[in-house]
Amino acid sequence: MRQHLNPDQLREELVGADDLLIVQDLDGVCMQLVKDPLARQMDAQYILAAAKLEGEFYVLTNGEHAGRRGVNKLVDEALGDTRQPHLEGLYLPGLAAGGVQLQNRFGQVNHPGVSKAEMNFLATVPTRMKMLLEMYLPPLLTEFSSLRIANLIHQAILDTSVSPTINLNGILELLLSNVDRQRELQQMLEKLMEQLLQQARDDGLGSSFFLHIAPNLGRDNAGHERLKPAVPNDIGTTDIQFMLTGSLKEAGLIMLLNLYVARRTGRAPLGDDFNVRTAPQKHHELMQLVQNHIPIDQMPLLVGVGDTVTSEISNENSGRLRGGSDRGFLTLLKDLGDWCGRRNRAILVDSSHGEIDRPKFFADGYLKGISDPEDPLHLDLLMPGGPDEYISWFKLLANRRWQQKHLA
Repeated sequence: MRQHLNPDQLREELVGADDLLIVQDLDGVCMQLVKDPLARQMDAQYILAAAKLEGEFYVLTNGEHAGRRGVNKLVDEALGDTRQPHLEGLYLPGLAAGGVQLQNRFGQVNHPGVSKAEMNFLATVPTRMKMLLEMYLPPLLTEFSSLRIANLIHQAILDTSVSPTINLNGILELLLSNVDRQRELQQMLEKLMEQLLQQARDDGLGSSFFLHIAPNLGRDNAGHERLKPAVPNDIGTTDIQFMLTGSLKEAGLIMLLNLYVARRTGRAPLGDDFNVRTAPQKHHELMQLVQNHIPIDQMPLLVGVGDTVTSEISNENSGRLRGGSDRGFLTLLKDLGDWCGRRNRAILVDSSHGEIDRPKFFADGYLKGISDPEDPLHLDLLMPGGPDEYISWFKLLANRRWQQKHLA
């Protein structure tokens, strides 16, 4: 079994780094996973600690920054003030919606590379989702009243602006003892979302969108993400996001790297207009892009933090299916380190502590359903204590780096 660092070891390593860039997921990392995303909460001291890492910290999330379901609202609530974050730059900078929603620390949001036609279609998707759920869900939930089903549909639709989502957490939890019915619901969701893609094609937007399945089991030969079927003690896929093409965390990582180098050197090596919509989509192409355009001496020490990595034995006995929404960007981050001679680090946080049924870390480091002994992605630090442990570690790291810079 590969050896992992302990939290103190990695913090000591990072405190003294000259050129550090932390790229961090949000849900399940710095806040607990909950059935209702509107019930999420953020830690105020975590937010203030992130601000101390100005220029060295970006978020990379499939959630969104703005709106009633966005993370900015959670920042306002945690700090008890809607003015302070704007004035002092306390919002979490970085990429949301997989990479198409860019925000600076003052909460200024834009969507590089997204067309008006795409935004107009996205505005109709929550209504389309509602109509389809009203058609497909009642036959699968015959024991529930029409009013109860209407409430479940309302809870399931996340009406975000550029990544509208159907989240079946609440419904799947009602059927924890019946894996077969959970799988029927997952298959229904996939069929419904495929129908939305067809509606986009009918509107002339055939190449504009794709489906992000969470959690997933990697990609099939056609490049589509694989559903993770429910099994006992692991609910599997809970939600599917309707996302803009290019909204891949791997491309988002390279966009953030471009912004970091531009801030440090005054020149964006990939161009001022580089974004995830124009970026390559394949791992080796993204690697080649960096190798061709960013000098090794401008590469920072990269630290990636996520919570969603999966590994399951294939039903077809064809080896392992490895996926998860954080696997791609963590793998790319590690490979970039191998290329430029930096010990880039990957941190995985145990998100099973919240309200969602997910695989947990075992005391001996065994990661059933998450990783395996032959997994090419080496995780440097495991956080079995979940978001609470990570937040404590992160706050101390941020405070010590700030002190080193300002009090030395």
